[in-house]
Amino acid sequence: MVRPVRLGFALSLLAGLSFWAASASAHDLVPRACRDDAVLSRITAKFRHQVRHVPHLPDVEIVDFRRVHERRYLPWRENRPIARRYCGATAVLSDGRRRTIWYLIEDGMGFAGIGDGVEFCVSGFDRWKVYNGRCRVVR
Repeated sequence: MVRPVRLGFALSLLAGLSFWAASASAHDLVPRACRDDAVLSRITAKFRHQVRHVPHLPDVEIVDFRRVHERRYLPWRENRPIARRYCGATAVLSDGRRRTIWYLIEDGMGFAGIGDGVEFCVSGFDRWKVYNGRCRVVR
Protein backbone atom coordinates (compact mmCIF):
# COMPACT_ATOMS: atom_id res chain seq x y z
CA MET A 1 0.00 0.00 0.00
CA VAL A 2 2.91 2.34 0.65
CA ARG A 3 4.30 1.96 -2.84
CA PRO A 4 1.14 3.17 -4.71
CA VAL A 5 0.90 6.20 -2.41
CA ARG A 6 4.53 7.12 -3.07
CA LEU A 7 4.05 6.58 -6.79
CA GLY A 8 0.94 8.77 -6.82
CA PHE A 9 2.72 11.49 -4.88
CA ALA A 10 5.71 11.34 -7.19
CA LEU A 11 3.51 11.55 -10.29
CA SER A 12 1.55 14.51 -8.94
CA LEU A 13 4.77 16.27 -7.97
CA LEU A 14 6.22 15.63 -11.41
CA ALA A 15 3.06 16.91 -13.11
CA GLY A 16 3.11 20.06 -10.99
CA LEU A 17 6.78 20.71 -11.73
CA SER A 18 6.36 20.13 -15.44
CA PHE A 19 3.39 22.55 -15.53
CA TRP A 20 5.41 25.17 -13.63
CA ALA A 21 8.44 24.71 -15.88
CA ALA A 22 6.30 24.83 -19.03
CA SER A 23 4.57 28.04 -17.97
CA ALA A 24 7.85 29.64 -16.87
CA SER A 25 9.77 28.62 -19.98
CA ALA A 26 7.00 29.80 -22.30
CA HIS A 27 7.47 33.28 -20.88
CA ASP A 28 11.25 33.01 -21.00
CA LEU A 29 11.35 32.03 -24.67
CA VAL A 30 10.84 35.69 -25.53
CA PRO A 31 14.37 37.11 -25.81
CA ARG A 32 15.10 40.02 -23.54
CA ALA A 33 15.94 43.28 -25.22
CA CYS A 34 18.82 45.41 -24.05
CA ARG A 35 16.38 48.05 -22.79
CA ASP A 36 14.31 45.60 -20.73
CA ASP A 37 13.57 47.04 -17.29
CA ALA A 38 14.06 43.66 -15.59
CA VAL A 39 17.57 43.32 -17.05
CA LEU A 40 18.55 46.88 -16.15
CA SER A 41 17.16 46.47 -12.62
CA ARG A 42 19.15 43.29 -12.15
CA ILE A 43 22.33 45.06 -13.30
CA THR A 44 21.65 47.93 -10.90
CA ALA A 45 21.16 45.54 -7.96
CA LYS A 46 24.24 43.46 -8.81
CA PHE A 47 26.34 46.62 -9.19
CA ARG A 48 25.16 47.86 -5.78
CA HIS A 49 26.22 44.54 -4.27
CA GLN A 50 29.58 44.69 -6.08
CA VAL A 51 30.59 48.16 -4.85
CA ARG A 52 29.66 47.25 -1.28
CA HIS A 53 31.61 43.99 -1.20
CA VAL A 54 34.71 44.64 -3.31
CA PRO A 55 37.37 46.58 -1.40
CA HIS A 56 38.49 50.03 -2.57
CA LEU A 57 35.58 50.73 -4.94
CA PRO A 58 33.77 54.05 -4.56
CA ASP A 59 30.38 53.86 -2.84
CA VAL A 60 28.18 54.79 -5.81
CA GLU A 61 25.06 53.40 -7.47
CA ILE A 62 23.75 53.36 -11.01
CA VAL A 63 20.94 55.91 -11.21
CA ASP A 64 20.26 55.85 -14.96
CA PHE A 65 21.16 54.20 -18.25
CA ARG A 66 21.71 56.30 -21.36
CA ARG A 67 22.38 55.41 -25.00
CA VAL A 68 21.41 51.76 -24.51
CA HIS A 69 22.15 49.78 -27.64
CA GLU A 70 22.60 46.24 -28.89
CA ARG A 71 26.07 45.56 -30.23
CA ARG A 72 25.63 41.99 -31.39
CA TYR A 73 23.09 39.18 -31.30
CA LEU A 74 24.03 35.53 -31.66
CA PRO A 75 20.82 33.50 -32.06
CA TRP A 76 20.37 29.91 -30.96
CA ARG A 77 21.75 27.35 -33.37
CA GLU A 78 22.47 23.66 -33.14
CA ASN A 79 26.19 24.28 -32.75
CA ARG A 80 25.56 27.27 -30.41
CA PRO A 81 22.83 26.23 -27.96
CA ILE A 82 22.69 29.51 -26.03
CA ALA A 83 21.40 32.69 -27.65
CA ARG A 84 23.46 35.69 -26.56
CA ARG A 85 22.75 39.40 -26.81
CA TYR A 86 25.68 41.79 -26.29
CA CYS A 87 24.66 45.27 -25.18
CA GLY A 88 26.28 48.55 -24.29
CA ALA A 89 25.21 51.74 -22.55
CA THR A 90 26.36 54.70 -20.55
CA ALA A 91 25.72 54.31 -16.84
CA VAL A 92 25.05 57.50 -14.89
CA LEU A 93 26.37 57.04 -11.35
CA SER A 94 25.14 58.65 -8.15
CA ASP A 95 28.27 60.82 -7.98
CA GLY A 96 27.36 62.38 -11.35
CA ARG A 97 30.02 60.55 -13.37
CA ARG A 98 29.24 58.57 -16.49
CA ARG A 99 30.83 55.22 -17.18
CA THR A 100 30.60 52.87 -20.12
CA ILE A 101 28.84 49.63 -19.26
CA TRP A 102 28.87 46.45 -21.31
CA TYR A 103 26.51 43.59 -20.59
CA LEU A 104 25.58 40.20 -21.91
CA ILE A 105 22.14 38.58 -21.81
CA GLU A 106 22.12 34.79 -22.18
CA ASP A 107 18.70 33.36 -22.94
CA GLY A 108 17.63 30.58 -20.60
CA MET A 109 20.73 30.74 -18.41
CA GLY A 110 19.07 31.96 -15.22
CA PHE A 111 18.80 29.95 -12.02
CA ALA A 112 18.03 26.30 -12.86
CA GLY A 113 17.69 27.22 -16.53
CA ILE A 114 14.71 29.49 -15.93
CA GLY A 115 15.05 33.11 -16.92
CA ASP A 116 17.98 34.84 -18.52
CA GLY A 117 21.53 35.15 -17.29
CA VAL A 118 22.97 38.66 -17.13
CA GLU A 119 26.67 39.50 -16.88
CA PHE A 120 27.96 43.07 -16.90
CA CYS A 121 31.11 45.11 -16.61
CA VAL A 122 31.34 48.80 -15.76
CA SER A 123 34.54 50.43 -17.01
CA GLY A 124 36.85 51.19 -14.10
CA PHE A 125 35.02 48.85 -11.70
CA ASP A 126 36.47 45.48 -12.76
CA ARG A 127 39.22 45.59 -10.16
CA TRP A 128 40.09 41.92 -10.39
CA LYS A 129 39.98 41.79 -14.22
CA VAL A 130 37.18 39.21 -14.19
CA TYR A 131 36.09 40.33 -17.66
CA ASN A 132 39.65 40.78 -18.96
CA GLY A 133 41.13 44.14 -19.76
CA ARG A 134 38.61 46.88 -20.60
CA CYS A 135 35.57 44.56 -20.21
CA ARG A 136 36.54 42.63 -23.35
CA VAL A 137 34.66 39.42 -22.41
CA VAL A 138 31.21 41.01 -22.38
CA ARG A 139 31.91 43.51 -25.12
